[in-house]
Amino acid sequence: MTDTPNRSTTARRPDCVTEVRRGNTVLVVSGYFKQDATATAADKMMKVLEAETAAGIKTPRAM
Repeated sequence: MTDTPNRSTTARRPDCVTEVRRGNTVLVVSGYFKQDATATAADKMMKVLEAETAAGIKTPRAM
């Protein structure tokens, strides 16, 4: 007998899909965001940048 997960939620399309090609390999990453989230992507990125600044991590500069 095999165990089948009991999924009570309906399947939904990913919120973002990214394709990365490396030689003959294609990596496809699907992302899902929390549906009832209050923080925006910009809020989350600001937290990352603040944490990196506090830790003294230098980010690469665009040329």
